[in-house]
Amino acid sequence: MIEGNYQRILEKISKASGLEKEELERRIEAKRAKLSGLISKEGAAQVIAAELGINFDNEKLKIEELLPGMRKVHVIGKVITLSPVRTFTTKKGDEGKVANLVIADETSNIKTVLWDTNHIDLIEKGKIADGHVIEIVNGSMRDNEIHLGSFSELKVSNEVLNDVKTERIVKEKNISDFRVGDNSKVRAFIVQTFGPKFFSVCPECGKKPDTEGENFICAKHGKIMPQKRALINIVLDDGTESIRAVLFHENITELGLTELENPEKVSHQREDLLGKEMSFCGNVRMNKFFNNPEFIIDKVEQVNLDEMIAKLEKPSV
Repeated sequence: MIEGNYQRILEKISKASGLEKEELERRIEAKRAKLSGLISKEGAAQVIAAELGINFDNEKLKIEELLPGMRKVHVIGKVITLSPVRTFTTKKGDEGKVANLVIADETSNIKTVLWDTNHIDLIEKGKIADGHVIEIVNGSMRDNEIHLGSFSELKVSNEVLNDVKTERIVKEKNISDFRVGDNSKVRAFIVQTFGPKFFSVCPECGKKPDTEGENFICAKHGKIMPQKRALINIVLDDGTESIRAVLFHENITELGLTELENPEKVSHQREDLLGKEMSFCGNVRMNKFFNNPEFIIDKVEQVNLDEMIAKLEKPSV
């Protein structure tokens, strides 16, 4: 999927510039080398396009073709998830609203964030709802999300989209190519583990409750009998880079940690994990405390050797 996306971008730049793909790829690799590999092929291609005076501003793109940092995004998609409108208070004390939705086309899906009251009004009045096809003009890509402000245009489209990608799109990447907002899968070694931490949640909504004396109070469900949950931090390394990762309750047992409340036993289990190679799926987020990207793991799999061999034996296209 990633390679197909890159090839489509390459074709667009080649057509607009008149340069052969081979020459563009040479420039892209040179740009990546200059930046010590800290930029993806797609990102480097976008830089080369800008240097050639080519941009994709307001060109109608498929969702899979959208890249972090793009401006004046023009895309059409079907609303497949629509979250309730939320209110918030700014540092100045002003009240604002924000709405999150997920739109999809036949290539992928993407989270879309609305900040303008006129756009949010369309949702509150039911003019935009689940299943509606919408057109976005002049949006901005922040990480892997489309954001719409007061200069953006949002409207219902007459275009028919039937076969859209509703499942979460997870891209297989090296850790060195991880970007905040990515839903990624990586095969990596566990090189460090930390002891489990425990916390309480509301059994109804899963949110962390406040404490009042010996009582636990959920903002939504009032006084509750909390459930005890656990999280654990590990460090992963795939040979390109390392990253701190977090696993919560259900996924911890998939690692092989089953004696969380027994310090001696869990210590031995943690030691057994060191150097173990596994596949991990999750979301890359920014840890605001450490100001570093962090991998929030939601799926752990054993390495499938047969699948790896089949991939290696598959002839390149």
